[in-house]
Amino acid sequence: MIQDTIIALATGGTGALSVIRLSGPNARTITQAHIAKDLGSIQSHSVHFGLFKALDQTPIDEVLIAYFAHGRSFTGEETIEIHCHGSSYIQQTIIQALLTQGARLATPGEFTQRAFVNGKLDLSQAEAVADLIASQSQQAHAMALNQLRGTFSHELSTLREKLIEFASLIELELDFGEEDVAFADRTALLTLVQDVLAKIERLIASFSLGNAMKTGVPVAIVGAPNAGKSSLLNHLLGEERAIVSAIPGTTRDVIEEVLIIDGISFRLMDTAGIRETTETIEALGIARSQEKIHRARIILALSDATNAAQLEADRQWVDTLRAEHPGKDILWVANKTDIHQVTIPVDLSISAVTGSGVDALTQTMSARIKQDFDVQQETIVSNVRHLEALEQTRGALLAAMHGLSHELPADLVAMDIRSAMRSLGNITGEIEMDTDILGTIFSRFCIGK
Repeated sequence: MIQDTIIALATGGTGALSVIRLSGPNARTITQAHIAKDLGSIQSHSVHFGLFKALDQTPIDEVLIAYFAHGRSFTGEETIEIHCHGSSYIQQTIIQALLTQGARLATPGEFTQRAFVNGKLDLSQAEAVADLIASQSQQAHAMALNQLRGTFSHELSTLREKLIEFASLIELELDFGEEDVAFADRTALLTLVQDVLAKIERLIASFSLGNAMKTGVPVAIVGAPNAGKSSLLNHLLGEERAIVSAIPGTTRDVIEEVLIIDGISFRLMDTAGIRETTETIEALGIARSQEKIHRARIILALSDATNAAQLEADRQWVDTLRAEHPGKDILWVANKTDIHQVTIPVDLSISAVTGSGVDALTQTMSARIKQDFDVQQETIVSNVRHLEALEQTRGALLAAMHGLSHELPADLVAMDIRSAMRSLGNITGEIEMDTDILGTIFSRFCIGK
């Protein structure tokens, strides 16, 4: 049982207002020592005006006190929020006064961890709090908010209930093993496992999209000198971010900028033109270009449509890229089609100067990431820990399917089903979690959450 009261500056800085949050069994008692108003009689979810004083009765600030009763707050504990002016002096003086009364500073993520411990959130919802704070795009925000609202948890709960039903029938057979009684149709059980496995596979497949929405999609714009890489970057960004020149080799280093397409962050990397060179600085830029190719999720291989010889060389180069990077989306894009129409088959034709074909390019980039997932309707997995648990679940279900198909003893099949249930329970924290694992999860949160 939690006995202490924690404190943190929920919003800091030198803005107009700041919020100091206390959570724990003595939140009201600790605050009462500095406020004249009787806090013992106030109602939950009410706000009160008062003068915060030091113990020697020195006035510190006029504040608003928001009170949330035990069981009705974010953490599930008695909670006090002190809304004060944004002065660093005021903030620190109030915090120090509360520490003197017995509160202690919260560790990173401790408020959310207490919400989990007190049953206000399951573990996947608690992790969504950190994802929501860190979200940098519309899709990342929507994905974290859906998880916080319990969409993912509900889907996992439904799958787990099906496995519990399966396990109960198998366990019943084991209890009556000597009578040789079969309570479950093996064909029906196999169909049930296949149904659950299909949903698990779909969740696993969504991780590529979820991770992209959460961290952004690295996109390398590569090609020979003067293919128009910097012109394309400038057109996509709507500003002159990179120097454009007819002189080959103008770009010597990698320029990185973020472009939002359909609510997803794409991290565009304009790279140095790839060619043989003896010039030291240009060679360093080309080496960095090769590095960005390895890091990219999408590669835009840009070619000059006006240069027939270069186009033919680029055809072989793109084939080599696809052979060397089978897991990447490589789009061969012919540029400068406002001057000369390309006659060989490429993925896309554009003009970085006029903008022709660029919308089709961005739509293709978005489609390659979204695949066939409906980000508005489907659960999208973005957490590596969740992915690992789902992969463990898949392994256990495949083993159970093998056992059912080959008529292995019921106790062996039951072991695999229980293993799948444990793996799903690890995601939401429905089973007892190792304290080290919980510590690692919540240590990534900021102070005050």
